[in-house]
Amino acid sequence: MKNMIGRIMAVGAGVLAASVVGCGTTGALAQNVTKAAFGKTPDGQAVDVYTLKNSKGAEARIMTFGGVVLSLKMPDKSGNFGDVVLGCDKLEDYTKTPPPPYFGALIGRYGNRIGKATFTLDGQTYQLAANNNGNTLHGGNKGFDKVVWTAATKDTPHGPQLVLNYTSKDGEEGYPGTLKVTANYTLTDNNELRIDFTATTDKDTVVNLTHHSYFNLAGKGDILGHVVTIPADNITPVDAGLIPLGPLQSVEGTPFDFRKPTAIGARIDADNAQLKLGPGYDHNWVIVKKTGELSLMAHVSEPASGRVMEVWSTEPALQFYSGNFLDGTITGKGGWAYQKHAAFCMEPQHYPDSPNKPQYPTTELKPGQTYKNTIIYRFSVQP
Repeated sequence: MKNMIGRIMAVGAGVLAASVVGCGTTGALAQNVTKAAFGKTPDGQAVDVYTLKNSKGAEARIMTFGGVVLSLKMPDKSGNFGDVVLGCDKLEDYTKTPPPPYFGALIGRYGNRIGKATFTLDGQTYQLAANNNGNTLHGGNKGFDKVVWTAATKDTPHGPQLVLNYTSKDGEEGYPGTLKVTANYTLTDNNELRIDFTATTDKDTVVNLTHHSYFNLAGKGDILGHVVTIPADNITPVDAGLIPLGPLQSVEGTPFDFRKPTAIGARIDADNAQLKLGPGYDHNWVIVKKTGELSLMAHVSEPASGRVMEVWSTEPALQFYSGNFLDGTITGKGGWAYQKHAAFCMEPQHYPDSPNKPQYPTTELKPGQTYKNTIIYRFSVQP
């Protein structure tokens, strides 16, 4: 497996070197992109859905509300295309109260949790929305997953691209600074869904952007038989509110050791204090890598379909979530009631609660700096 990861990392470095450069942006749609109305938000904003197709027949449907990936169709070992992400059929399903749990969404300003919904920056304390057991989660009450992004499309050498932009005003959800964010979705001809984030600010702030698709490579059933590899020696253990305690914890000899291919369900019910807090996997793995390097974060395979998904990113860590809180109360696409472990999430990120943990890699962004983050979900089939 080590040799395989090494070969994949070499390829990934080449992908980054061949940067995704647009061939021009106009009001006209790029090739292999279609656009359709998808309804209006409760406050009357129009929402569109863009469908991107690559030369191999893969397809991604993305709406401007929350940058949500509505569907992602990839081939199995027989060449049959199937949807590999969970989601809902109508816009109303995403805007209702309570909303679904971040299906397919762009996450910001701060992905994951900030303890006690507060942090201090430059001597000033900022109070955020306590939307998750006294903590703030995924940007607050109205994070980037619940706003309408402006959209344009591009033709690139690698495939069609959807360019989403959003300006988060100073003080929005309690965060300082006006933050201008761009998220470029590219469906490459290598069957990758690539997301390139950039952001700038006019005041010191904190930023941690990620993506939150719920994946099921079989397209149905549970994900306990999916086989996962994560090149991480440590996790950030958490308290009962899923806030990191601070010190790292070795995965050696624990159910969190995915350095060798292991089925998600193999140890998920083990007698382990951290697993019980999940309940299941809902933790931050610290990836062994150089700062800012585009590298392999996870490798997932599903034996029956033969589908493989590699997760690449420039981020220093990965939140792996095994769909523990799905409970059958959400009916998704095609009438499927999403039960526990119906999907998993792989969210490249900075560490949770970094603004309150100075020993963690910083998430601060200052005026004049540009935040950059690349996430790639690369699909293939097992030989």
